[in-house]
Amino acid sequence: MEIVIKKTQLSIIQGDITLEETDAIVNAANTTLRGGGGVDGAIHRAGGPTILEECVTKYPQGCETGGVRTTNGGLLKAKWIIHTLGPIWHRGSQNEPVLLENSYRNTFHQAERIGATSISYPSISTGIYGFPMQKAAPIAIETVLSCLPSNSIQEVHFVLFSNRSERLTQIGQLGTIWKNHS
Repeated sequence: MEIVIKKTQLSIIQGDITLEETDAIVNAANTTLRGGGGVDGAIHRAGGPTILEECVTKYPQGCETGGVRTTNGGLLKAKWIIHTLGPIWHRGSQNEPVLLENSYRNTFHQAERIGATSISYPSISTGIYGFPMQKAAPIAIETVLSCLPSNSIQEVHFVLFSNRSERLTQIGQLGTIWKNHS
């Protein structure tokens, strides 16, 4: 699915974020920025050891929920990796929607600061962190759309790893939101 809003091309694709050729990719990191499972582990494995070395050297304190840290892309096609720590889902009792919004907004603005014109996002916090897909999808797209009016980002990819029915639900929700903004 692809659409252009305010001169920015937005697309939802099924694929592997480590293969994206955008200027920046977003890593759904853990608090230590030391790699792990899921998207985080895949990015560290595919990108090679320089990513971990830079995380350890530049960010010994890791990252707070909703915050961002930037490293080189290592062996990836992307120039930069923007690491963010999404919230762990606690049934919505610990401000998780706002924290997830912060992750998307802060990564988008960080991409602008480093000079990226294209960015690829995974589905932040919906894996092991348990954020429900039906709640996360509208937050992701609405937050990115709210950043569009004053930006230099020309291309945004939402990269979904699997085609499970939850992912298809997300695509449907995002499509509805996009239609309302075009």
